[in-house]
Amino acid sequence: MVVGGWFMYSNTQDFLSKAILTEGTVVQVVLSRSSDSITYRPVVEFETEMGRKIEFISSSGSNRSSYTQGEAVEVLYEEARPYDAKINGFLSLWGGAVIVSALGLALFAIGCSVFSFMALKDRKVKLLKENGVSIVAKFQSVEVNSSLRVNGRSPYQILAQWRNPVTSELHIFKSENLWFDPSDYMNQDEITVFVDNENPKKFYVDVSFLPKLAS
Repeated sequence: MVVGGWFMYSNTQDFLSKAILTEGTVVQVVLSRSSDSITYRPVVEFETEMGRKIEFISSSGSNRSSYTQGEAVEVLYEEARPYDAKINGFLSLWGGAVIVSALGLALFAIGCSVFSFMALKDRKVKLLKENGVSIVAKFQSVEVNSSLRVNGRSPYQILAQWRNPVTSELHIFKSENLWFDPSDYMNQDEITVFVDNENPKKFYVDVSFLPKLAS
């Protein structure tokens, strides 16, 4: 989408380098309805240098009419393609490129955030496995993580508990989100958990014994 926005920007730049500026008149405002919105687009009439009268509907519109019938507007057109004329305004010229590029950048930012989150998660697990303390916790249950829903589904988590022999405190550990029910594969009473020696709130429940979910 970012690349598409760049091409739209380049096309507009190319159009402006060839375009002829003249004056036109809004002859009417066309209303378009969709399931959830109303769009107003002006119909503009102008005369070319060769004396041809051209009428076109602006490619850009808004949910509130920005033009009135009889209003004079500046028009840009190419002599070879006068029906592809545009109103000389920011929205008409650059609106498509801006919207497409903005959506592309937003999606790109979301993708980068997800990638960064996964990379940090993998790094955290690696550090815990290398530098953390390996303990054996007792399997407690499999629960549905109802706080998270994707396409109407919630993931599962394995819960295990461990009592610290030094402090006698009971710790509950939850595994990462699992997108299948692991109950049928819990044929063991004990689960390995890697815990940060200085902060037991940082841990990783080892679920490597579970089968991998097919993609």
